[in-house]
Amino acid sequence: MHSDAANPSRREQILRAAAQLFAERGSRAVGVDDVGAAVGVTGPAIYRHFASKDAMLAEMLLRISERLLAGGTERVAAAGASPVDQLRALVEFQVDFALDNPALITVQDRDLGALTDRDARQVRQLQRRYVEEWVAVLARLHPEASTAACRARAHALFGLINSTPHSAGRVARPAMAGLLAEMAMAAALA
Repeated sequence: MHSDAANPSRREQILRAAAQLFAERGSRAVGVDDVGAAVGVTGPAIYRHFASKDAMLAEMLLRISERLLAGGTERVAAAGASPVDQLRALVEFQVDFALDNPALITVQDRDLGALTDRDARQVRQLQRRYVEEWVAVLARLHPEASTAACRARAHALFGLINSTPHSAGRVARPAMAGLLAEMAMAAALA
């Protein structure tokens, strides 16, 4: 999440610890004291960085949605004009994100409903824009397919790739990345 991964800020440490705890137990079952203990501070010290536990969750989910949208857009632009190359760039980006952030994948999947309506709308808007990056590429690969079918295909690909929290660590990362990318490309091009 933070640009200096080797030396994260305290705020970043809190978000990482919260993501792990939320993934393990669900955001509602984790208190600020739990998050504080995970980063070596008291629970009340968390309030120097976040107004509430809900603010932590909102920032976490907004950041990952922004990061996915920006990364996907950049990858498509850098891949050139070929829709196959664009798809490969999107797949590799999503695979890397999923393998590097299994806790965030779990939190995003399970705890989106815990956000305030305003925060949930923002996250969903960013998510829709990211999905539309995929839909545009898939539509070029499958010109006979409807937009709805391309959107369904994109969501199926996310399901395949984002299953990693359930399997991460069972296969070495390079092998898992290759397997997921190969399977996603085959499914997208079928």
